[in-house]
Amino acid sequence: MKKLKIIISGGGTGGHIFPALSIAGELTRRNPDCEILFVGATGRMEMEKVPAAGFNIVGLPIIGMPRKPGLQSLKFLIHLFQSMLKARKLVREFKPDLAIGVGGYASGPLLRAAIASGIPALIQEQNSYAGVTNKLLARKANRICVAYEGMERFFPSEKIILTGNPVRQTLLDMNVIPSDARLAFGIPVNAKVVLITGGSLGARSINNAILNNIENIRKSEAYFIWQTGSFYYKEMTEKVGATLPQNLQIHQFLNKMEVAYAASDVVISRAGAGTISELCLAGKPTILVPSPNVAEDHQTKNAQALVEKNAAILVRDHEINEKLFSETEILLKNNSLRNSMSENIRALARPFATKTIVDEAMKIIRK
Repeated sequence: MKKLKIIISGGGTGGHIFPALSIAGELTRRNPDCEILFVGATGRMEMEKVPAAGFNIVGLPIIGMPRKPGLQSLKFLIHLFQSMLKARKLVREFKPDLAIGVGGYASGPLLRAAIASGIPALIQEQNSYAGVTNKLLARKANRICVAYEGMERFFPSEKIILTGNPVRQTLLDMNVIPSDARLAFGIPVNAKVVLITGGSLGARSINNAILNNIENIRKSEAYFIWQTGSFYYKEMTEKVGATLPQNLQIHQFLNKMEVAYAASDVVISRAGAGTISELCLAGKPTILVPSPNVAEDHQTKNAQALVEKNAAILVRDHEINEKLFSETEILLKNNSLRNSMSENIRALARPFATKTIVDEAMKIIRK
């Protein structure tokens, strides 16, 4: 029997990488002999995270499209052309049975090259508002797996299947007792806990809002676990310095997010699609601060999809210094509000997303 060969493309942030690794893990669990090749963007975090998870990856020289015309636009076009050539060569040499795109810079050139070569393609659209690349590719893709209802306004309805977003396996297996999780962080078991995260890379506005509220945090009865992200850790620790409150912990990156979620009563977070999927599984009352620096403002649209179901609170980026801490205190003091939000956000969880996506992938291959 011919060995199964699959290309998975995308990355740029943990929100794209972790779902891709979840899909790869399920594929190899079902087909131990299958060969999986990741294609990412050179210099982005997937080039480190994917090999660490035991998979091979090749980088394309693709960069983000600039928002304003100028020299960067010329640079983008050159890198795009180089990436297209390299993607075609990779597809020609690897000869995959299926190409899967999870979003991110590299996903477009690779899927385009695969489709042009007659390779079946599956798109995993994570956001409630589809990106330009996926909308263009959708016409020739075989299947589009989506995380939100109502995506027919972007894609051909006959190709769509509602799967949810894949999340890290450790979150699916989450059985951490909150008291044990708090002890793991050195926090009293009966304390209220706030988890603050701007994602794997960090979020400057969230980090700055914490700096601006250091004295409020010091006066709070709650404990705060603050993940600054890799870009900002050194800067934030230096700025806090000796004024660090005893009830505030600073972490560059939390390797065991399942423990951090279990320890927390309230989560403050960006509104990336992958993060929202994790929060739904964790069932935590959440304050979402969408990043304004993303294509089509899709994080605000992701957040609004939860707010409409009373499953989260939205604080806009420009309001963060005035509203973030007050909204947090309101949540901490209102048990019934936290309980109702927890029920509402948990109802949106789709724990079988990875399995469903791989089911669809195998159907396409068998055809």
